[in-house]
Amino acid sequence: MAGFATSFWSSDYAGGLGVLFGKLQQGVQENQQILTIARMRADAEELYGGSLGSIGPAADRITGGFTRDEGASVRKAYEGVRGEMEEAAKNHRKIASNIRELVVSPFSRWCEAHSARVQNSQDDLQARIKLHDRQADAVRKFRSQYYNKCRLVEDLEEEDKLAFQDPQSEAAQSPKIKNIPTVKLSEPDEHEDDPVEIGDETYPPDQVKKILTHMLENIKIGEAKVPILGTYQNTSSGSDITAYIQKHMNASSVSYAERIGQDMVTNGFLRLIGNVGNTFANSSRMNYQWRPKVFQITGIPEKKQPLTRASTAMSADSVDSPVGAVGEYLAGWNPLNNPYPNETPSERLRREAREADERYKASVRKLDSLRCNLEEAMVDHLKFMERCELDRLKAIKAVILDFSGAISNVIPSLQSTVDNMMLFQETVQPLGDLRYLLENYRTGQFVPKVQTYENYYNSVDEQTFGVDLEARARSDRKRVPIVVTTILTFLDNHYPDLEGDEARRGIWLVDIPLAATHHLRNAINTGKNVPYEVLGKYEVPVVASVLKLYLLELPDSLVSSHVYEIVKTIYSTTATDASEDTRISVIQSTLGQLRLANIATLDAIATHFTRLIELTSADEPYISALAQTLAPCILRPRQESSLTMNERYSYRLIRDLFAHKDAIFGELKRASTLTHSASGAGQRPRAISTDESNRRANMEERQRAIAANRSRASSPAPSPRTHRRDRSSGGPETRFPVATSTTSPTERRGAAGAAARHSLEVPGSADASPVVDGNKTSATNGTMDAIGDSSAAATAATQRFLPRKHAASLGRGPGKRDSAGSLKEEVRGVQLEDRPMDD
Repeated sequence: MAGFATSFWSSDYAGGLGVLFGKLQQGVQENQQILTIARMRADAEELYGGSLGSIGPAADRITGGFTRDEGASVRKAYEGVRGEMEEAAKNHRKIASNIRELVVSPFSRWCEAHSARVQNSQDDLQARIKLHDRQADAVRKFRSQYYNKCRLVEDLEEEDKLAFQDPQSEAAQSPKIKNIPTVKLSEPDEHEDDPVEIGDETYPPDQVKKILTHMLENIKIGEAKVPILGTYQNTSSGSDITAYIQKHMNASSVSYAERIGQDMVTNGFLRLIGNVGNTFANSSRMNYQWRPKVFQITGIPEKKQPLTRASTAMSADSVDSPVGAVGEYLAGWNPLNNPYPNETPSERLRREAREADERYKASVRKLDSLRCNLEEAMVDHLKFMERCELDRLKAIKAVILDFSGAISNVIPSLQSTVDNMMLFQETVQPLGDLRYLLENYRTGQFVPKVQTYENYYNSVDEQTFGVDLEARARSDRKRVPIVVTTILTFLDNHYPDLEGDEARRGIWLVDIPLAATHHLRNAINTGKNVPYEVLGKYEVPVVASVLKLYLLELPDSLVSSHVYEIVKTIYSTTATDASEDTRISVIQSTLGQLRLANIATLDAIATHFTRLIELTSADEPYISALAQTLAPCILRPRQESSLTMNERYSYRLIRDLFAHKDAIFGELKRASTLTHSASGAGQRPRAISTDESNRRANMEERQRAIAANRSRASSPAPSPRTHRRDRSSGGPETRFPVATSTTSPTERRGAAGAAARHSLEVPGSADASPVVDGNKTSATNGTMDAIGDSSAAATAATQRFLPRKHAASLGRGPGKRDSAGSLKEEVRGVQLEDRPMDD
């Protein structure tokens, strides 16, 4: 049965947890309802016992009755009835006492503790989710800043290219275009709408506007005179600003208030006047001027220095004086604080782009760490909540039993009622209720959503998990990502170290703590090759678990979610055993739509598990459990819903891959080989086809003719000779060379002009012209690295025994293209070298 840890996940994490804690809070209310019933029943029994006890004294207050007759039988009957009522009163009071002692008191304490456990878990997870979401927003902001800086760098590089072009060449290219006017727009402030961090809080722009408006309305603002420099308007003392911060911004201490004031100075809201530097302090002698930026944000008019009549003498009270201007310039110019002196604008832009890139990388790493911690905490809390909910249901079962016992031990006359209550108690099924909750309220399986670092230049060299499978394989220059092949090879090498087949099979089903899996994930999430030494530091089940986590963190499932509906249709329409061949054929064609990297990775994983099942003689329950575990790793729907959570099409697909792996992937290998061979042949022109019906007979006749020519001693010149030579003056290696080439004389001259070759040299050897185009080789080399070994061997064997024309159809055409794109004829001849065939 699935548990809480695998059933209440959603893309935003909060959705699934909201559903779960809604049901858990409902359980808390159910506890209160049962407690209310028990408490009110105890009160009712107490009230009823009191009423029964008051009957006897009320009857005794009537004088002159049964008290006068001591031995009458009627009096004995009266006293018996009166005594039964008093006994009944005692019994009902005892029932009330038993209910309070056995049910109300212990169950109320347990309910309070259970409610506190649920609330603590909910508060902890909500705090972690808020922290994760805040970091996700920061990642988006840093990503936007990084991309903007990169665009500015590109624009600057384009301007530099255009700036250094020859004006005459530009005029020659466009003689009609002269002095086109351009308008340069000011660059918008990319930080205008960014949140502002003041103290330990981060405020959005609208909140900053409210705070600044309230400050301007409540802080004393005046003017300050500074010797020599003049008079500054819109100033406030440091002590007034600190007093406002402590009163209205909840600053617990003066040092924290000064830190808030320093943040306002840093953000450009205040500036220190009359002193060097820009430090905020709680002092009545230090004055700070509100910057024009504050008045622009709040909309409050800024008080400016009134216009005065110009005079020949320098006025000490005027900020427009030359001394004041020089003072302002000197206050703003502080070369000692500039960490990048003599920096050009282009260097500044590139530095800012690098800094933005580093901030973006650091934020992504922090977000990934927060996500891992959140998922670990969610798994722990969900498992704990599952135990708490099961304990609650068991507690209710025990409460009903105690409740019935408190009544049955006192009043035998209520046996029928007690029997009914016992029947109700027997009908409570804790596991069944827990299964009902899971089946009706689960929101999704554990499928983590990884926020990866998106490099502006599409590089994926620094991360492994969460990256698209084909991009990762392309970066590794493999069809199967190195992380998959390394882990599978590591497991193959360590299976013999485990004791027994049961232990070897069990590594895929054991429940590994998510923290241990994340620890190994962080160690190998580098985008580089995975060292065996790192994997050797962990237990084998942890290594297997990190492979499952890698498949879960892919942006799309290994068998793409785009074909989920097709797979669903396959198993909905071809469900009978009679249509098994048809189903396998359709599955082959469906998987053939996937990318080669996905097909190769799927084949590698299926091969590993089928070999494990075969070598360990796995039984049917293990195969079923293994397929159920791997189902979300192999195929997931595009959007999980209440319908898809109960579907088992992924499980059935894995069972078919286990049972018919050779049939499915064998056909995919042949189809891939034919496809790439046809594409290779289509890129190169083939020789004109001739009748090949008597090919073998013609070849044998030709070989006999060559052998006859070699045994002939006389020269093959025509009979009317002007010169006769009985013996060749050259060595045997140049006498009557075997004409193995069918090229034209023009081609021979071209080949001779390029490089002279030996008459018996094999065309296409390492020193002659290459047989396969280099670009073609790189494009098709290892087309199916993981699944094409048998196909490559079969193709190479076919290549050795087919003639040259048929070899062209398998990817070796008679020509090749040079770097300029022109087609060159290769030297065609007898292929005498046995070389492996590239896919």
